[in-house]
Amino acid sequence: MSPSTSKSTYPLKLPVSIKKAAQRLAKEDGVSLNQWIAVAVAQKVGASETAAEFFARASATATGKGLASFLKSAPDAIPDANDAT
Repeated sequence: MSPSTSKSTYPLKLPVSIKKAAQRLAKEDGVSLNQWIAVAVAQKVGASETAAEFFARASATATGKGLASFLKSAPDAIPDANDAT
């Protein structure tokens, strides 16, 4: 069996409200809850890995040369009181 088709189990505990919503969505999609959750996790993994790859590529060529001129163009003003942490 290849790694892409091998399976592993994981005991998943969900809040009741999330499980009910996932069950409803799985039923609407005509798939089992297990299959629906597996697809949802795969989508999240794909999105996270895509974002990480994007930022890795972007940072590999970033020099910061334009940053100083960008910061110089910022207004010389005291931050709004609502912006304070």
